[in-house]
Amino acid sequence: MFEPTEQGKDISIHSGVVLRGSNTREDDVHSTGTFSIVEYSFGKCLEWKPVEVSVVSESQDQDPEWSLVNTHTRIRTVSEGPDSLGRSRTVRILLCDLKSFRINRCGQQLTLMLKDGTTYVVYFQLSNADSFVSTLKGFLKFIKSRKDRNMYIVMDAEDSVLEKSFAELDLFQENASDYVWKFVKNLHDRPYETTMEACSKLTDILHIPQPTVSDGAGEEYEVIGEPGVGLVLPPRPPCPRGAPLTQEQWERCKDPEGRITNSEALKEMIFRGGVSPSLRYEVWKYLLNYYPWEATNAERIELRKKKTEEYFAMKLQWRSMTPGQETRFSDFRDRKSLIEKDVNRTDRTHPYYHGDNNAHLVQLYDILMTYVMYNFDLGYVQGMSDLLSPILCLMDSEVDAFWCFVGFMNKVSTNFEMDQEGMKLQLSQLHSLVVLTDPQLAQYLDKHESGNMFFCFRWLLVLFKREFNANDILILWEILWTDLPCKNFLLLVCVAVLDTEKNVLMENRYGFTEILKHINDLSLRIELPWTLSKAEGIYHQFMAVANHLPDHIRVIIGLEPQHKPEISDSEEENATAEPQLDGNDRRSRNSTSSGNVIFGNNEVSFERGINLSYI
Repeated sequence: MFEPTEQGKDISIHSGVVLRGSNTREDDVHSTGTFSIVEYSFGKCLEWKPVEVSVVSESQDQDPEWSLVNTHTRIRTVSEGPDSLGRSRTVRILLCDLKSFRINRCGQQLTLMLKDGTTYVVYFQLSNADSFVSTLKGFLKFIKSRKDRNMYIVMDAEDSVLEKSFAELDLFQENASDYVWKFVKNLHDRPYETTMEACSKLTDILHIPQPTVSDGAGEEYEVIGEPGVGLVLPPRPPCPRGAPLTQEQWERCKDPEGRITNSEALKEMIFRGGVSPSLRYEVWKYLLNYYPWEATNAERIELRKKKTEEYFAMKLQWRSMTPGQETRFSDFRDRKSLIEKDVNRTDRTHPYYHGDNNAHLVQLYDILMTYVMYNFDLGYVQGMSDLLSPILCLMDSEVDAFWCFVGFMNKVSTNFEMDQEGMKLQLSQLHSLVVLTDPQLAQYLDKHESGNMFFCFRWLLVLFKREFNANDILILWEILWTDLPCKNFLLLVCVAVLDTEKNVLMENRYGFTEILKHINDLSLRIELPWTLSKAEGIYHQFMAVANHLPDHIRVIIGLEPQHKPEISDSEEENATAEPQLDGNDRRSRNSTSSGNVIFGNNEVSFERGINLSYI
């Protein structure tokens, strides 16, 4: 943040304003302040200055300096906030750096998006964003987005001149400003074709209407897939959310001996509305396969006794290891060191883990070390501590938390494997879903070095742990654990978020780096109920045309492929054969040392995607 040497002139001042920067967590302490338009000799700025009134958000979540790392070295996130002397910083934004802004929450919230992808969220407590924007009109040229009525695009000087020129010619049936945006972008990407198209407009020779398909009843369908395929998605149906599973509903699903009589109906209720907080301690044990659904009360008591003995036997294995053994066991030593570092920075702002010499941090460490003994092939990879943290907080029991964590890791362990094949597959599948649901967005991402979907890496790796507050992430996880309405519902949640952010990405003309930064800045700003409803609606769109879906899409959402390839006897034998690994291969797979993960021919982009995702 630059510090001007001169005294600026305040043009407009709004008080009672809270500002949250791109790296600030919602549970941090914010100061109210003044938000002004200030004029300097070098230009006009938006300027936020704090006052001495503190406001604490009710939300409590993880450490703002939490840094997610797998087999790579990550850059630790540094929170915007007080400086080294404890003073809140003044934030200045040059108007020329502003790319767009959006008004939300009945005019009380203003989201500023900069050209480099940085996002600031401004909360007006005593006035509203509309009055501030009205003042801004005198100093900044911007137009309203045609696709998002709450979003405004800031015009560059050259864009304004072009818009005026085209508007005066009055040659275009479409909105002149929209055409200018498209003309400027296409002129850079396709200079010859764009120039010829503009000339054809001038002579009124060429006009291509946007194709739509009608079902004969007046409803229009969106054309998807490659031209000529003819596959269409019906309108997206509304999918309202339900109420959380109640104690009464839970008890009705048990027989006199404690068995769950209809687990599928129970999962449906959980998918629709989640679980009441008071029930999570019990229900999660079933969702994470700690308890079988059909177990009786007596069988569960016996099972827990057995699991407790097994846990402490594994715990004793690593606790009794001598220093001499550790010196000759490099993999164990490296994992132990990594766990020690991670535990000390996991969710430290949460009351359950807050403070020095916290006993729960010791439990977190012990569980992770014991998991290394339970599954040494996978061992420990950074990021696992953040999946365990909410489970331990909820269970408040070392044994119960361990076995629930084992169930969770069984679902997502491929995310953390050294070869990253699980992550590569999910990113590839996500791109396929975007191509089907929104070809325009998919094409835009492809043209801007983002078709690899690396900017979604963090979402998939830890199931949106960084994107939602402590309560919402519990709801999302228990919904995902039902495996309803289909497998890979997490990918549909990603598609739903991208659908919501499509206009921001495209109308701001964001490139690879800006897309990464914007997606990272969505942390704690995604509406969970709306996103879940949209994701379910996308699923129902797919199912409405299920018989026409390509096989690779059918497989993603859990349907049988319609065209199974024929496999020869020799191919089947090779496919089912167990690969033989020598000692060096096994060590390479199990080693915790850092290294580059090569994703096709995009190693450099992959590295940028992972590193920038956590800044």
